[in-house]
Amino acid sequence: MFTDKSILITGGTGSFGKKFIKNILDNYAPRRVIVFSRDELKQFEMQQKFNAKSMRYFIGDVRDRERLVQAMKGVDFVIHAAALKQVPAAEYNPMECIKTNIYGAENVIQAALENNVEKVIALSTDKAANPINLYGATKLASDKLFVAANNIASGHKTTFSVVRYGNVVGSRGSVVPFFKQLVKEGAKTLPITDKRMTRFWITLEEGVEFVIKNFRRMQGGEIFIPKIPSVLITDLARSIADLPIEIVGIRPGEKLHEIMCPLDDAHLTYEFVDHFVIKPSIFFYNRENDFSKNALGETGTIVPEGFQYSSEKNDFLSLDEIRQYDTYAQL
Repeated sequence: MFTDKSILITGGTGSFGKKFIKNILDNYAPRRVIVFSRDELKQFEMQQKFNAKSMRYFIGDVRDRERLVQAMKGVDFVIHAAALKQVPAAEYNPMECIKTNIYGAENVIQAALENNVEKVIALSTDKAANPINLYGATKLASDKLFVAANNIASGHKTTFSVVRYGNVVGSRGSVVPFFKQLVKEGAKTLPITDKRMTRFWITLEEGVEFVIKNFRRMQGGEIFIPKIPSVLITDLARSIADLPIEIVGIRPGEKLHEIMCPLDDAHLTYEFVDHFVIKPSIFFYNRENDFSKNALGETGTIVPEGFQYSSEKNDFLSLDEIRQYDTYAQL
């Protein structure tokens, strides 16, 4: 699918971007792979590792629509990974989060339409489902923008979909590298916000492979959600070190448990073998609206009334399984 194609990834110097680009370069022969991000140092460091002839590096911010339009010229596929993601930082700096996560999303959509990009996938988060924090609220708004963009694409071939998943093991700012750093520095305790807390758990490799497969599955307008396990935060701490736990309290905007398929969306949710799809609540006037079968021919069935996909009521990883996942997190 990506051979002899041009792919652009916003926020491409992040954890996902690096893993995605490695996968693309290892398994395909793309014409161009464009990293679009605003940090020149991270781009410089990334160029030392990813220096194939197909690589391109664009300094730019998703808040800048003109720069996005320029960067997307001749691009076939876009992954929108750029976002402000730290929950407490968003609570204290709400407009900065809104400018990047909402206005930036609209800029990506308009730039893709102007350049007649073929397919766009926006990365979302479990925090966008029934959000209680500003970060989750901005990502929910972003999801709605990308879904609705399929209705304004009349005359363009561009289709837009969303991929939503949970905590990524070892991504920048995640808890596993944080715990490991504390242990390395000789910490006597590990800080836990609440003993009851649970989270969805996925590796970067799994996230990348899921996104790549959904480029083949997508019709446009779906929210794709993988079936992934959960972890107890206390088990996660125990998997890293046998240290006492220090309860520090829930941070601003933090949930005890996360949701990926909300109860109120059960009538829109289809279950497939290894994933769920939330179909749009709006009607598309210029195309097919049946999401029970995807572009790969896989079929799903509507979930039962009252269904909710929550990290609290899910299959949990054992300590040994968590340790296997932890090996993906590098300091």
